[in-house]
Amino acid sequence: MQQTKKTYTLQEATKKLEHYCAYQERCHKEVAQKLTGMHMIPEAIDVIIVHLLQHNFLNEERFAKTFVSGKFKFKAWGRSRLTYELKKKDISKVNINQALATISEEEYNEYFNYLAEKKANSIKEPNVFKKKKKFVDYFLYRGWESYLVYDKANELIK
Repeated sequence: MQQTKKTYTLQEATKKLEHYCAYQERCHKEVAQKLTGMHMIPEAIDVIIVHLLQHNFLNEERFAKTFVSGKFKFKAWGRSRLTYELKKKDISKVNINQALATISEEEYNEYFNYLAEKKANSIKEPNVFKKKKKFVDYFLYRGWESYLVYDKANELIK
């Protein structure tokens, strides 16, 4: 028995993608992937993306700011990781920089210091070197600048 794949008219696909974008901020790449997954032809994909842009369902600048704010607050990602993840989503350098600028230097450092103290206290490792390594690995993976991480590790873990 041959399985038939669902096909969408331009109107159906447009409605579906309006809901997809209204539910959560999306970037162009995610929308294009979704449409490709729906077996839409490239011409239809372009028409739908233009429609979403014109009707403000799709806005890369807004996406970048929302992404940075959410991942910084809830996943405790540093600037390096945020930049890397946005580049993977083909976000322009201008939008990446604007989004990162929404986090003040003061807020960034305060949050890092808070997280660092919490993490240093939570690592139950008697060996100082292993404890430092765990601390450093944790923050570098999350994209915090290495100079911040190493300075803090040396300050908190003795």
